[in-house]
Amino acid sequence: MILKDAADRFGYKSEFRNIKTLKLPKANIKPFSVNEINNILDNVDNRYKNYIFVRFFTGLRTSEINGLKWKYIDFESRQILIREAWINGKSTPVKNDGSSREVAMNKVVFEALKTQHQISGEEKYVFTNRNNKPIDSCNFCKRIWYPVLDLIDLERRRPYETRHTTASLWLAAGESPEWIARQLGHSTTSMLFKVYSAYVPNLARRDGLLTEKVIHDQLKKLQEINHE
Repeated sequence: MILKDAADRFGYKSEFRNIKTLKLPKANIKPFSVNEINNILDNVDNRYKNYIFVRFFTGLRTSEINGLKWKYIDFESRQILIREAWINGKSTPVKNDGSSREVAMNKVVFEALKTQHQISGEEKYVFTNRNNKPIDSCNFCKRIWYPVLDLIDLERRRPYETRHTTASLWLAAGESPEWIARQLGHSTTSMLFKVYSAYVPNLARRDGLLTEKVIHDQLKKLQEINHE
């Protein structure tokens, strides 16, 4: 691609122009079922419950949610503004225009973030460890994520599968693929259909609304937690 760009820019013929790129294997995703989501949330440490809620129902990348700051939470418009990511121990702007986006909050995400604001609202970052620093992915996997999966006898899957879970829930609920692609930070729907083709129904629904039916019971659980 570098040589092709240089050839286009400086007007010479690239010897690699007709060479096809290697075919990448199809992604083997393993999204969680609604029952598995409920089971995880019922057993995880309460300190990380809101964090996992938001991961499961927004599809944020690990770097995006770990680097999420309160200044990018718009409760009035019910949007999460994705502008920065936590990479290699520091906050950095997201990698491209597609990644910079506004993610809609459904009811369960709104309630989870409201609850989290009572915990870390005075801090810079939304989700922090016990030292008020952004969550470290390796430490989270080792001390929180995998122990919970082991406890409830689920196959070990990466936390990134929460993103795949979000996409599959939206597609299974009949949300617009264009809307889903924007929420996930994809520039087109091609990746969506390639990776999640098994979850695309022949239906059309209103953007962002039907998923709330799937996660209604989670909202109820969050409200119960708030009253404890």
